[in-house]
Amino acid sequence: MTQTQQGRNNFLRAEIKKLEDQIKDIATLRTEIDGLKARQAAVEDLQLNRNVPVHLLDELVRLTPEGLYLSSIKQTDGSVLVSGVAQTNERVSEFLRSAQANSPWFERMDLVEIKAVNQPTTPGAREQRRLFEFSLRVTIKQPGSPASAPASAAARKSA
Repeated sequence: MTQTQQGRNNFLRAEIKKLEDQIKDIATLRTEIDGLKARQAAVEDLQLNRNVPVHLLDELVRLTPEGLYLSSIKQTDGSVLVSGVAQTNERVSEFLRSAQANSPWFERMDLVEIKAVNQPTTPGAREQRRLFEFSLRVTIKQPGSPASAPASAAARKSA
């Protein structure tokens, strides 16, 4: 009787050992799956964001009025700092209104600074003209956000 029980115990120990090995394999596979999912998410994010600079520049070209010149564009995460020079304050105001009303890619546009400066009409000339240096902070709509979905769908249809 004890020999039979001993045999059963040995059999159960062997089966438990097999199951423990399978559990370790499953844990390893889950870790690998999680790593692959993270890589897939990173690739998908890159795919979503790869066209954002193109759309940003296209929108800036389309919306910039005459008499307003952009001198610097710096992107950091979801916002862009745009600097430039305008002939009048009204040109900057027109640019802000136009961008907020007509751009599917700009979520928000804030005037950071505007200041009047005197610049020579030509290098070395005494005659000066008054210009306005400005800087704007633009928040870009994320391609995956629901608000930009119609724009993304329209862009895909036209492509």
